[in-house]
Amino acid sequence: MKPTELRTVSVIIPAYTLARWELLSDAVARLQSQTRLPDEIILCIDHNPELYDLCLREPVFCHGPVPVRILHDESHRSESALDLHKRAHGTRRRFGAGSARNAAARTAAGDLLFFQDDDAAADPNWIATIVDIYDDPSIVAVGGAPLPRYETARPRWFPFEFDWVFGCAYRGLPTFTAPARHLIGANLTVRHSAFDAVGGFHSVDFDDLDLCLRLAAAYPGHYLMYEPRAVVYHHVPADRVSWQYFWRRPYYVNKAKVEAFTSMGGAANLAAELHFVTHAITRGTLLELKDVLRGDPYAFARMGAMLLGIGLAGVGHVAGRIEQYWRVAPSYN
Repeated sequence: MKPTELRTVSVIIPAYTLARWELLSDAVARLQSQTRLPDEIILCIDHNPELYDLCLREPVFCHGPVPVRILHDESHRSESALDLHKRAHGTRRRFGAGSARNAAARTAAGDLLFFQDDDAAADPNWIATIVDIYDDPSIVAVGGAPLPRYETARPRWFPFEFDWVFGCAYRGLPTFTAPARHLIGANLTVRHSAFDAVGGFHSVDFDDLDLCLRLAAAYPGHYLMYEPRAVVYHHVPADRVSWQYFWRRPYYVNKAKVEAFTSMGGAANLAAELHFVTHAITRGTLLELKDVLRGDPYAFARMGAMLLGIGLAGVGHVAGRIEQYWRVAPSYN
């Protein structure tokens, strides 16, 4: 496909709860005032008729400069999928966002699919910053930086390497435009043709990771690019910067990843995880020691929390392996 043909953009936002109504409204309003407007905005509401009806009546959604289409995703969810999300996130969310995103993508007309979350507000230049990158035909996906927008103050003990815990860009990602192995779902774009070629999102709770690894496997010699100048501001509620949430996430996410990687077959690899650990232990520790020398007493706490998080991630991975072994181990009775 010629680069000049890649100029139509469909922005897709999954939503599932009325608790984020103001954030969702702001997300759509920000898209309606982009310096490069999208060609369409698609809201996909997951199992929430009340939210769906409210969206249909919202003037900002009905009368803005960009058409907004509102869908209602009612696809089946198993109890096991809900329990998986609860263990990883602490809530029984109705979906890993991949299902609602898939439903919207099936109706999208754009050559490029832009995915953001219902609690993320795009910078005015978000779309304009990303679109031109696709002039290079070797690039199949581009991700930007979801930056935190805190409901409360950020705890000074919270390690910057673990901002992925609340779905944001973290220390260790490139600070300039560069290839990446894993893009973050709150700020993720992909060629529509490539998205369809790999069957869209497969995973219930690791939809962005799953998509990125499948794209990398399906398109050797092509690139997934990270563009830190393409920013969305991702809401971080108070409970996500709590100690209880912090320790749960590395353990349960990495435990559940074992099954997710198994389902990816040959596309699966741990390169991004190993790079994260290596960078955190080396570069991350060095930066915190420098902060200690500058007189920041919380640097010790951040360093300790970072190392604990890495340890919990490793324990979670081992626990996932053991659980998987006993699930598939042959019976000799």
